Amino acid sequence: MKKEFYALSKEDTIKKNLKFEIEHCGKSKTEIAKKLGISKPTLSQYLSGRIMPSLPTFALLCEIIDCSADDILEIK
Repeated sequence: MKKEFYALSKEDTIKKNLKFEIEHCGKSKTEIAKKLGISKPTLSQYLSGRIMPSLPTFALLCEIIDCSADDILEIK
């Protein structure tokens, strides 16, 4: 039986990487949401891929979790 591999969509890639970075940054989701000025449920929606943060929010989020936007977006 032949295995088929599917590339992740850009949204799935962002969701996967954002979730990973937030889980490994050493900060709580509550702390991150507070620093972003958003609710914890909104942050959860970012992580589930239900909604995407605005560009300014995304930039601030990268600063808060000390992660490059290139890493989350998988830009080489």
